[in-house]
Amino acid sequence: MSNIDRLRTSFRTALDLSSDFDVDALEYRGIEKWDSLAHMSLVATLEDEFGVMIDTDDVIDMSSFGKAREILQKQGVDFAG
Repeated sequence: MSNIDRLRTSFRTALDLSSDFDVDALEYRGIEKWDSLAHMSLVATLEDEFGVMIDTDDVIDMSSFGKAREILQKQGVDFAG
């Protein structure tokens, strides 16, 4: 499974979304399920899935699927290919 698919799956799992839910354009509070508690669950899921520690500033800054991808890239996760 590619890292982008792992990221999509992590979002769907942490936010309790269906397996076909399009998360690529998702933004914080863009859906009711992505509230502050779900946000912390998402952070924990991403840290576990990708073996990284996301610092507090990035946790606060993670406002969308795209931003989560940027933060993980900064942590060394490769989304090419």
